[in-house]
Amino acid sequence: MRLLMAVAMALVFVAPAANATPTTSTITWGACADQALAAAGAECGTLSVPLNHSAPNGAKISLAVSRVKHKTAESKGTVLAVHNPLGGDGYLQSLRGARLLGGDAFDWVGYASRGVAPSSPAVTCIPGHLGFNKPPHIPTSLAIEQQWLDRSKSYADACAANQRELLENMKSTDIAADMELVRAALGLDKVSLYAQAYGTYVAQVYSTLYPNRVARMVLDSTVDPRRVWYNAANFDQNPPLQRNLEIWFEWLAKYDNVYHLGKTKAEVQQVYQEQIDRVTAQPAAGAVGQAEWIDLFLYVSYSQQTWTMLGSALANWVHNGDGETVKALYAGFYLIPAADNIYGTQMATICSDNAWPTSWAQWRADTWRTYAIAPDPTWGNTWFNSPCFFWQAKRGTPVRIDGAQVDSALLVSETLTAAVPFEGSLEVRSRYPGARLLAVQNGVNYANSLTGNACVDNKIASYLATGELPARKPGRQADVVCAAQPDPVPAGA
Repeated sequence: MRLLMAVAMALVFVAPAANATPTTSTITWGACADQALAAAGAECGTLSVPLNHSAPNGAKISLAVSRVKHKTAESKGTVLAVHNPLGGDGYLQSLRGARLLGGDAFDWVGYASRGVAPSSPAVTCIPGHLGFNKPPHIPTSLAIEQQWLDRSKSYADACAANQRELLENMKSTDIAADMELVRAALGLDKVSLYAQAYGTYVAQVYSTLYPNRVARMVLDSTVDPRRVWYNAANFDQNPPLQRNLEIWFEWLAKYDNVYHLGKTKAEVQQVYQEQIDRVTAQPAAGAVGQAEWIDLFLYVSYSQQTWTMLGSALANWVHNGDGETVKALYAGFYLIPAADNIYGTQMATICSDNAWPTSWAQWRADTWRTYAIAPDPTWGNTWFNSPCFFWQAKRGTPVRIDGAQVDSALLVSETLTAAVPFEGSLEVRSRYPGARLLAVQNGVNYANSLTGNACVDNKIASYLATGELPARKPGRQADVVCAAQPDPVPAGA
């Protein structure tokens, strides 16, 4: 995923007893340095937690914590926003939830997960690794393949050289143990959880290890626990990413009077492929080659909110040769100051949660096999995750996810979401008897709550406020359905 081990070297995490009160420091609340949090009247603090939870009296690290307190006479409880590694937004998620999900009645708490700034220490590996002038994604020669392997090894080596001890303790089980210390430091018997995308797996781990600490739980775009991470972060995504890209081609054809890229999906797809060939031969604005082009335009497979913006960028490039806009958009997505920190912490977790294949021949064969079905995203996804092939931290043993003791959960997913396919939500629903699944029929968006679908957000807010869930339907299906938001309409249509 780009939004940002055949034999495991087992590092078994021993969790504290679920009902034990762990030894923890307190949070000293004060003013927030972040302007958005400060403007919302939030309070911020830090929490000291063990670097290695198996050695609680050893070295410590610091977690940055934020809280937007309830504004009603009484609080209905505390919602802990679980960090999503790809989003890098755990610290600010308290603010988003408070604004959009009936936050006036709740205390919303966010935290920057271990390794994520402003928690300390923060992971840094190679700033600019996701920048311009990368080799082409598709390795049409052994030389291109070797370039990517060298880049991936350099990144993994730099991460290990900079924060070796931290990287040995970046697994989802470590993050779940941090969450338990946050709960204890807040002085709460139970917390409700709100998680999106990759964060939903951490929430699954926490609720499996500490089921009696969970009041209510919202999982948006739920990771399939059977597939972490070689498949879930990689091959499972590619066919639906390709499908959603082609849905965008069909949408562009519908508005040919605006974009003039073709009147059918096939015509638009041909024009798009011609542009990939064009920038492979001569990068746009001297910087956006095949890899950057594919990474940028694949955003349409994640979110309809990008459709009009990237449609205009594609049309202006095709008709006017405007490469500077394409370059600026790529920089806006991939060259933000926190990019290396976000990418490095994601690698630190998914590469060490469990075993990845240790044979590059297997990676190559699996990639070419998937490429035949999904040519646009496949090799880029492999190279995005390829530092895991060289990762130096010990690999962990995944927790067997079991929600039998969790009383209540609401799962949310759009049925055509690509980065976290709908099947993951169905699987987790089957493991949590107290869960209900809200499906957004034919929606293509990833992590779709808090994005303006009133049907979804209102149902989440109502559930958090009352705890009421719809009746559970028999079999492997959704329990309630919301309509997808209308497709965007470009200006001038």
